[in-house]
Amino acid sequence: MMEGKSMTALVSAFSRAYHVSNNEVTIFDDSVARQLLTDEEYRQISRSLSAGIGFFNPSFEGNTEQALRWIVDNQLSPLPLGRAAFAEKSLEVAVRIGARQYLIFGAGYDTFAYRQPSWASMLEIFEVDHPVTANDKQKRLKRADLGIPDNVHYIEADFTGEDWQDTLLNSQAFDGGKISFCSILGVSYYLSKECFESLISAISDIVPKGSSIIFDYPDENSYTEKAGERAKKQFMLADEADEKMLASYSYREMERLLSDHKFLIYEHLTPEKMSEQYFAAYNKVNPVHPITAFDNADYCLAVRS
Repeated sequence: MMEGKSMTALVSAFSRAYHVSNNEVTIFDDSVARQLLTDEEYRQISRSLSAGIGFFNPSFEGNTEQALRWIVDNQLSPLPLGRAAFAEKSLEVAVRIGARQYLIFGAGYDTFAYRQPSWASMLEIFEVDHPVTANDKQKRLKRADLGIPDNVHYIEADFTGEDWQDTLLNSQAFDGGKISFCSILGVSYYLSKECFESLISAISDIVPKGSSIIFDYPDENSYTEKAGERAKKQFMLADEADEKMLASYSYREMERLLSDHKFLIYEHLTPEKMSEQYFAAYNKVNPVHPITAFDNADYCLAVRS
């Protein structure tokens, strides 16, 4: 049933939908994610996750629903919730100081464009993704009777290839002279270091000074014995889904890479800082179901100099 679709993107949408459905105070309130999933998909993902509690937590004791909640809160939602909260807070600040274009690379089932706050009305939004994913998303939006706003543009391209820049630049809506905010969240894990640097370089070439990029990346202890247990399990699952994770970076290495392409780090969050800044309010009212930012994942906002 889910053949040809990114399981990573589907499960990410599920985790955001589940979080909103089961909490009054949220880390991130995605009011649209549930509408992108069919009832059968939601049930199927729920069943599959609950059945995997032995893998995620061998000593767990509880019923099926409790198992699902434990897996979502501990394993699945920390990354997508942290990414979304950090990205949209940073985007709002960027818009207030002059950003007029929002480029979402690997948009997947991101829903910002379909629940736009009033401050986004001055933005042109570009979802850059593989044609298969982009087309599937548009079918889901139509099925859910969610209209596509006039300021939303689909750039159907493989941004790991060499043609996506031309596709974007040929879009009548894109203006290379306007300050842009570029999200490449959840992408660095699946690209080689060469491909990731190529992407940063290409973005630097098409956006003006003052533009921003925001992304998360696996730290230097990822894929080693020093990695947290949650991270180790996540990497195993990605391999099984044929979405293998490829690279990791130290802060200094990332700082040098960005500097080489005219980007300077403006904000950098470790998992500890992410938990403090974005998860604390939720955890205060949910002591029974605490959520902490994911192991070995750092978050970065950098500005084009």
